[in-house]
Amino acid sequence: MVLFGGAGDLTKRKLVPALFNLVKANLLPKDFAVLGFSVDELGLEQFRNQVTGFLPPSDRQTVAWEWFTERLHYARGDFADPDAFNALSNRLGELDVSYHTQGNYLFYLATASKFFAPIVQQLGRLGLSRQENGGWRRVVIEKPFGHDLESAQALNREIKGILDENQIYRIDHYLGKETVQNIMVFRFDNAIFEPLWNRRYIDHIQITNAETVGVERRGGYFDNAGTLRDMVPNHMMQLLSLTAMEPPVSFRADAVRNEQAKVLHAVQTLDSEEVLHSSVRGQYGEGVVETETVPGYRMEPGVSPESRTETFVALKLNIDNWRWAGVPFYLRTGKRLAKRHTEITIHFKQTPFELFRNAPFHKLHTNTLVIQIQPVEGISLSFGAKIPGAVLRVGSVDMSFEYSKYFGAEAYTGYEVLLYDCMIGDATLFQRADMVEAGWRVVNPVLDVWKALPPRRFPNYTAGSWGPRAADELMEHDHRQWRTIGA
Repeated sequence: MVLFGGAGDLTKRKLVPALFNLVKANLLPKDFAVLGFSVDELGLEQFRNQVTGFLPPSDRQTVAWEWFTERLHYARGDFADPDAFNALSNRLGELDVSYHTQGNYLFYLATASKFFAPIVQQLGRLGLSRQENGGWRRVVIEKPFGHDLESAQALNREIKGILDENQIYRIDHYLGKETVQNIMVFRFDNAIFEPLWNRRYIDHIQITNAETVGVERRGGYFDNAGTLRDMVPNHMMQLLSLTAMEPPVSFRADAVRNEQAKVLHAVQTLDSEEVLHSSVRGQYGEGVVETETVPGYRMEPGVSPESRTETFVALKLNIDNWRWAGVPFYLRTGKRLAKRHTEITIHFKQTPFELFRNAPFHKLHTNTLVIQIQPVEGISLSFGAKIPGAVLRVGSVDMSFEYSKYFGAEAYTGYEVLLYDCMIGDATLFQRADMVEAGWRVVNPVLDVWKALPPRRFPNYTAGSWGPRAADELMEHDHRQWRTIGA
C-alpha cells in the first residue's frame, strides 16, 4: 500500500489507525507492507513514530504492533518530480521481494486534489498502473473530486485515460459507517419497511450533517471551496442515493451503483428562480460551542476578512421518478453548529382521519424513522401511545437501538471497511464516474447563482446555533420544520 501524502494529517489520524485495526482483526494478509511517500524530510524511525502517534499506548507492547510497525516504510519525493517516481518504482520492486507482495499495489492519494491527475500520469508512465500476470493495481482518490461539473468531467477523462474504471476507488469515508451500510440491509431485508418506502406513505425526508468544528487548519482550502462543494456532491448525495435507490438485482458493486446513479440522475436540477427559493447559505459568526467561545469564520486562520464563502447550506430537492414524485428531500449541512450529528429522518404522512384530535393534551404528531450515523450509530422509530392515567392522552414514544450497545462493537475510524474493500476489490461503497458527475450536476446551478448574486449579509448565524433563520423559513414555507436534535 503506497500512501501519497504519507506524512500528512489524514494518514496519521485515520489511515494508519484503520490499518492497525485491520491488523488486530486479522484482516490484513501476511504479505503486506506500507510505503509512505511525501516531500517531508523524515528518517524511517521518525516516520514510524509520527504516523503511529494516534494509536493507543496500550497497543505498543503487542505482537500486532511489532508486526505492523516493521512493515511501515518511507520514501521522500516531490509529486512533481519524475525522478522521485523512478526511485519509487525501484523501491516498490525491493519491497515486492522482501514481503512477497506479488506486485499487488494499492495507491492511496491522500494529497491535495491538484496532484491527483499528475500522480496517476506518473504511475502510468512507469507502468505501475498496468495489471498483468494475475496481479492488480488500484488507486484510491480522496475528495474533492473536482470543484464543479466541468472540472470533475475533465479529471475523470484524465484519470480514465490511464486507469480502467474498476481500478479507481473514489472514496467517501461516510460510507464506511456501519449505519450507512445498514441502510440497504434495513430497507431490503425487512418486509415491514420497504412497502412503506414511497410517496404513498412518506411525507418528506430530512438529511442533516452538523459539525461543531470550524475550518480548523484548512482555512486556505476551505475559503476557496465552501460547504456546498465540500459536502453536497459527495457526502450528502451518497446518503440521498442510498436512501432513495430502487432495490438492486444483487449486492455486486455495479448493481448497487447502477441504482444509486439512476436516483442521482433523477434529482431535479434547480433553475435560477428555484435556487433563490429552494437553497439557503450561511456563514457563522463568533459564538459559544459546547461552552467554548469561538471566533467567527472570517477570523479563522487562512480566511479572508471579507470572505463570502458559505459554511452552511440547506437545500430542498425533488426526485423525478415514480417512487418519490411529490416527496421533498431537505438537506442541511454546516460548521460550528450546536451539536455534532448526522442523521437521515423519514417523516411519514399523518393518518387521514385524526381519531384522537379532541383528546386532552394531544399534540398532532407523525411517525418518524431516524437513522443516526454519527456520533452515535443507531436507528429509532417514533409512534403514538396512550399515556398512563384516567384521561385519554396520546404521546410520542421511541423504539431505538445503538450499534455499540446492542452488538458491543468497537469504535472505528470509518476507513477500515473501505480499505479492506479496496484490497479485496469490492467497489460497492465507492463512487463511480457517472455518480460523481451526477452529484455535480445538481450542485452546479446553485454555484452559478450564488456566484452571480453575492450574499447580502454574512455572517448570518451564531456559532453554536442550528444555522441561519432562512433555513427554518425554507421548511416553514412548506408547513414543516426541521427535526429537533436533542442536547
